[in-house]
Amino acid sequence: MTEKTLITSGSKWEPLLGYSRAVVAGNTIYVSGTCGVEADGSVAPDMYRQAKRALEIIEAALGQAGAGLKDIVRTRIFTTDASKFEEIAKAHGEAFSAVRPATTIVEVVRLVDACFLIEIEAVAVL
Repeated sequence: MTEKTLITSGSKWEPLLGYSRAVVAGNTIYVSGTCGVEADGSVAPDMYRQAKRALEIIEAALGQAGAGLKDIVRTRIFTTDASKFEEIAKAHGEAFSAVRPATTIVEVVRLVDACFLIEIEAVAVL
């Protein structure tokens, strides 16, 4: 059986829903879908800022596991508005222009809260 290490961001939703921000299993880190919520609970009204913030949260979770954005091999992006592709691409490209992970972008009807425009999940390998 593979040993697991659970990474938390301190979100009130983690114990309520029963999930971890990230799980380290062997040399792989799985980061849960992450929305761009600020530390004070606010959410920026635009796609670019939400994407940037989600990537900051992902980076912080990876840091707790001894990794960084450079270790990401896969991202999945869920958005409520694919017409904002350029804003999504800008944020993702700023973070990953040198890393270039495999990536998927999917438009969905809605995320868990109507103010969320984007949710990003990632897989990293140490």
